[in-house]
Amino acid sequence: MARVKGGVNAKKRHKKVLKAAKGFYLSRHSTFKAANPAVMRALRSAQMGRKLRKREFRRLWIARINAAARMNDISYSRLMDGLKKAGVTINRKMLSELAIHNPAAFTDLVNTAKAALN
Repeated sequence: MARVKGGVNAKKRHKKVLKAAKGFYLSRHSTFKAANPAVMRALRSAQMGRKLRKREFRRLWIARINAAARMNDISYSRLMDGLKKAGVTINRKMLSELAIHNPAAFTDLVNTAKAALN
């Protein structure tokens, strides 16, 4: 049986990691030993960032809906409670888009929510 050396595969792996480390600071972009943990950490942080982005957008939508709702003399929580009682199923993203681009339609939804609360 012939001896198999790992040089070719190691070279491929090193090149892949160093390509991913392009733009990193100091020796982290040029030496494999320093770049490998930096790339692994960057990939882990990117995964967390994708999870956090969903959270951040929901917070943004809620803040926008709350601001628009208060301009119509109702709080965010009362608005959402009224919409649920009225049977209106619209997500927060669409509600915030309505509040920004179509204030008249948002006001109609607010009036529907107020009617359901009384």
